[in-house]
Amino acid sequence: QVQLVESGGGLVQAGGSLRLSCAASGRTLGTGTMGWFRQAPGKEREFVADIRWNTGYTVYADSVKGRFTISRDNAKNTGYLQMNSLKPEDTAVYSCAARRILVGPYPYWGQGTQVTVSS
Repeated sequence: QVQLVESGGGLVQAGGSLRLSCAASGRTLGTGTMGWFRQAPGKEREFVADIRWNTGYTVYADSVKGRFTISRDNAKNTGYLQMNSLKPEDTAVYSCAARRILVGPYPYWGQGTQVTVSS
């Protein structure tokens, strides 16, 4: 089992920055992947970014490419999502997810953290 705890959400003005953290405990992710997803009110959950835990290879949604950066600290077993140049349309509940395999569904999810960007 892997337990995930997010932190770092909040209220920010458009153009501002926030950094989300996702602390993992339990079994290590090893060769697995950590991802970030978001869900805005009335919308379906959407993929934001993910990172391969052992290599650091990253993938981003087009909507955040160039503004968001996903990273991880293997020693701390923690992943991060640095969000810059935030827009009101980035407002959502952000959740981190993990899997202990390279591809496939994410079985482990955090509780989510609210990010609100005011115009």
